Amino acid sequence: MVTVSVTLSEQLPATHRDCEHCLERLIVEMRQVDGVVDIRPGENRRQATVIYDPDVTDMHEIETACRNAGQAGCELYARRTLPIEGMHCADCAARLQTGVARLEGVNAVEVNFVAARMDLEYRDDLLSDDAIADRVAEMGYRVSEADADDDAGTGTLRSFLLEPALRPTLAGVGLTLLGIVALVAGAPEPVHIGVFATAALIAGVPVARSGVNGLRINRQLDINMLMTIAVIGAAVLGEWLEAATVVVLFSIGEALEGFAMDRARRSIRGLMSLTPDEATVRRAGVEATMAVSEIVPGDIVIVRPGGRLPVDGVIQRGSSLLDQAPVTGESVPVERGIGDQVFSGTINGSGVIEVEATQPASNSTIARIVHMVEEAQASKAPAQRFVDVFARYYTPAVVVAATLVAVAPPLLFSGIWGDWFYRALILLVVACPCALVISTPVSIVSAIAAAARNGVLVKGGAYLEALGSIRALAFDKTGTLTLGKPEAQQVISLNGSDEHEILRLAASAERYSEHPLGAAIVRAAEARGIDLTATTVVDTSTTTGAGISARIDGQLVEVGSRRLLDNGRLTPVIEEQLLALERQGQTAVIVSVDGAPEGIIALADELRPEAREAVAAIHRAGIEQTVMLTGDRAEVAAVIAGNVGINAVEAELLPDQKVAAVAGLLDRYERVAMVGDGVNDAPALARSTVGIAMGTVGTDTALETADVALMGDDLGKLAGVVKLSRRTKGIIIQNIALALAIKGLVLLLAVAGLATLWQAIFADVGASLIVILNGLRLLRQR
Repeated sequence: MVTVSVTLSEQLPATHRDCEHCLERLIVEMRQVDGVVDIRPGENRRQATVIYDPDVTDMHEIETACRNAGQAGCELYARRTLPIEGMHCADCAARLQTGVARLEGVNAVEVNFVAARMDLEYRDDLLSDDAIADRVAEMGYRVSEADADDDAGTGTLRSFLLEPALRPTLAGVGLTLLGIVALVAGAPEPVHIGVFATAALIAGVPVARSGVNGLRINRQLDINMLMTIAVIGAAVLGEWLEAATVVVLFSIGEALEGFAMDRARRSIRGLMSLTPDEATVRRAGVEATMAVSEIVPGDIVIVRPGGRLPVDGVIQRGSSLLDQAPVTGESVPVERGIGDQVFSGTINGSGVIEVEATQPASNSTIARIVHMVEEAQASKAPAQRFVDVFARYYTPAVVVAATLVAVAPPLLFSGIWGDWFYRALILLVVACPCALVISTPVSIVSAIAAAARNGVLVKGGAYLEALGSIRALAFDKTGTLTLGKPEAQQVISLNGSDEHEILRLAASAERYSEHPLGAAIVRAAEARGIDLTATTVVDTSTTTGAGISARIDGQLVEVGSRRLLDNGRLTPVIEEQLLALERQGQTAVIVSVDGAPEGIIALADELRPEAREAVAAIHRAGIEQTVMLTGDRAEVAAVIAGNVGINAVEAELLPDQKVAAVAGLLDRYERVAMVGDGVNDAPALARSTVGIAMGTVGTDTALETADVALMGDDLGKLAGVVKLSRRTKGIIIQNIALALAIKGLVLLLAVAGLATLWQAIFADVGASLIVILNGLRLLRQR
C-alpha cells in the first residue's frame, strides 16, 4: 500500500472560495477511485491522507480525482517509512534528518533513532527511491532491505559480527594488531608504518566519507569529521600507530553503541515474535492454513492447546485457561470462555477454542503496544533534552579550544608547534560527545522496554522521570481499588412493598445503563428470574452522579443516591438504615415510586486482593500521601480506605470535583499521580502530573490517553514502576557524571601534555561502553 498526503489548494476556484464542503467533496471523489483503500481527513480540515493500492491505481489517478473535486492546485506527497541501519546515537538521527530534508521534493522528514526508522513525506515525481537511498548512504547509513517492523536477528552477537558495515573495522583491528606485532618484533620501519597506514585507511575511509558528506550537505562539523582531522594530523606528525588506533577504536565504539541500541530495540520488538506466522482459519465454512497477515475481521481462528493466539478476537466456541503474560505481565493463567475478549500473543491452555478475529494482525493489541512503546522511547526525557543542548554547544566549544591550544602557545609563548598541535588533536578526540549523548536514551529505552515486558506501558521518558518524583498518589475507588463489579447484597422494603417488585422496577429503569451499580441491579434481577422485557419503560433521564429516573408502567420510578431523592422525602428512620449499610462498606441505592421511597438495594464491590499490599508498597516507596477520590458516600469510602490503608478520603465527588481535588493536591504536593480507569476518570487523570490507567489491555481510549497504562489489573505494579523510575533517574545521573568526569580528566591531561591520542580515544570508547552497559542493566528490572 502507498500513503499520500493531500493538502488542499491555497487559492480555491471561485465557485468554491467560500465553500465549507471542499474536503467532503474530495473524499467523495477519492472513494470513487478503484484502488483507494482509505481516506482520512486531517485535523485542520485542509489536509487528508489517502492510502491506495499501487497495483490498482497510481498517483496520476489521485491527481485526477483532486482536479475533479475542484482542487487542481492541491499538493500531493507520498508517505513512506524506511528502516535505517547504522545509526549509533541520537546525533546520527539528527544528521540524517537534516541531510534528507535538503533533498528536492521532500516536504517533511522525521528520523526516529530509537525505532531505527525514517518517516518521509515527499513528491515521488521529483524524488526516486534510489535518490533517497543514495542520500542516506552519503550520510553514512543504510536503508534496510528488511521491513520496518521486522528486526528478526538484530541485536544478537552473531548478527553484529556478520554486519557488512563492520568489515572495515574488523580489518582495521586485524591490521593494527599485525602492525603492533611487527613493531615489537623489530621489523623495518617501513613495514609497520605501512601496516598501520593501511589499517587507518581501511577503517578510516567510511568515517572520512561520512564526515565530508556531512560538512558538504549539512554544513556542519560532526564527530566523523573531527576524527578524520585527528587521524590526518597524527599521520602528519608521523604517529602512525596512534593514527590507526584512534580510527579503529572510534569505529569499534560506534559499532558497539549501535549493537547496544539494537539489543534494547529487540527487547520490546521481541513481543511481536510471540504471534505465530500461520494459523488455522475458517472462512466461509472452509478451513485452511494461512499467513496471519491475511486474517481479516470476521474470520474464525481455531487455536489448539499450547498454541498462541495470532490476532485479537472474541471466543465463539470452547473455553480454556489462557496465559496473558506477554500482554498484561500477569503470570497466572485466566479462564476465558464464549463471549470473552482475547488478545494476540497469549498462550492457549488445554482446550480448543474458536476465536472470531476483531482486528487484523497489524492492528492487534501487541502491535499497538509495540508501536506506542517505540514512540515513547523516542520522546525525550528532560534529562535527555539537557544533554542534547549541552552537547550542541560542547563540541563546537572544544573545537575552538583545540584551535587555540594549537596556535596560541607557539605564537604567544614560543611553544613547540608539533607538541601543541598534538595536544590540540587530543582535544578534538575528546570532543566526541558519544558517551554523553547516549547516556540518557539507552537508559530510557531500556527502562520503558522493561516496563512494557512486565505489563506497564509508559508513554514517554518525561512520564518515566516524573513518576520517580511524585509525592502524592490519588486513587479512584470503583474498578481501581475494587474489582469494579459490585453485586447486590440485599433488597430492603421500606413500606411493606414486595422486594421482588422493588427489584423489578429498579432493574427496568437501569436496564440500559452503563453505570456499574445499574448493571449490578440488572444482574440481580436476572439472577432471580425477573423478566424485564415485558416492562414498558419511557422518559428515561439520567442525573450525573445522582441516579436515573423513568416512567415504568405509568409510574415515576427514581433509582439513585441521596442527591436524587434528598428533598425531604428521606425520614430519620430511612437515614439510619442508609448509614448502617454504609458503615458496613455497602453502597445504598434508594428506589422511589411516584415520589415515595419504597426500598433500598444494598450493593458491595469486592476489594482487589492485592490492594492493601499495593498501597503499603507505595508508602514504603516513599510516597508521602495517598488519597481516595470517589463519588460514593463518605461512610462507604472511609470503610474501604481504612481496609486498604489509604491516608485520606474525598467522597461524594462529581467528575468536575475530582479534577478540582487533583488540582488541590497539586497545590499542596506539586507532583501528583492519579490512578483510574482511564475513561471515566480521564479529566482527573489529565489534570495530574502523571495519569495512570488500570486494566487498559482491551480499551483503546485508555491506551491512547493515559500517560502510564497498567495493561492488567494488578495494582502491585505501581510501586514497582515508581522504583524503576527512580532507578532510571539514578543511572542517568551516574552516566552523565561519569561521561563528564572522564572527558574532564582527559582534557586536563591533554593540556598538561600527559595524554596521548590513543589514550584519549580509549577513554572515550571506554566511557561509552560503561554508560551503555550501565543503562542496559535496566532491561533486567522487574
